[in-house]
Amino acid sequence: MRIALFITCLNDTLFPDTGRAVVRLLERLGHEVVFPESQTCCGQMHYNTGYRRDAQKLAVRFVKTFDDADVILAPSGSCAAMVRDNYPRLGAAGSRLQRATTALAPRVHDLSELLVDVLGVTDVGAYFPHTVTYHPTCHGLRLLGLGDRPYALLREVRGLELVELPEARECCGFGGTFAVKNPDVSAAMGADKARNVAATGAEVLCAVDNSCLMHIGGTLDRQRAGVKVVHLAEILASTEQEPAQL
Repeated sequence: MRIALFITCLNDTLFPDTGRAVVRLLERLGHEVVFPESQTCCGQMHYNTGYRRDAQKLAVRFVKTFDDADVILAPSGSCAAMVRDNYPRLGAAGSRLQRATTALAPRVHDLSELLVDVLGVTDVGAYFPHTVTYHPTCHGLRLLGLGDRPYALLREVRGLELVELPEARECCGFGGTFAVKNPDVSAAMGADKARNVAATGAEVLCAVDNSCLMHIGGTLDRQRAGVKVVHLAEILASTEQEPAQL
């Protein structure tokens, strides 16, 4: 299958290993990954802070960039949710933008959706000999409805011990611009999440959003918890021959 990769701003700028892991994983499974070079921000930050017109322009660019793709992968639950859930709301009812984004939305997938629903696989041949706990991020949990998909993938990884995260459904407090506008509340929520992560005794915290991992990981570092944060793609791309670097 030919899969178009929408890498997202945060991954491209701060977490490029996630994109590399996605490509290694999908190519190992026998698929072709293409990277449309005209891609840019999805506009989530603009949309969430009230810059609707700017978000519309970015939505138009996204449609033009990915319109010919049969399958689009966004290794970020929040960005995938922006395209699928919010893009169709940006255009007026019956407008060209609304029609285009509504037609495009079903082709956009989070990594766990792509693997489980589209490619029909849970065992991807991964090896990751560590104790892992999983944080279901808000967008993945509530907008994409990822449900058990990430857990199903993690359970099939050889050597991995999956432990339950207490109060897993609670927000980590990042929320993009929420962390900037409400720093004290954000930090308090992050501290609660970090304490729950540390209480599991896990070596690694996994999620489908590097934004949440960045927030929780920073708190864990300040608490000297000794827990690493790793995107789901990096765990699934890890093998005995090419293990993930923690």
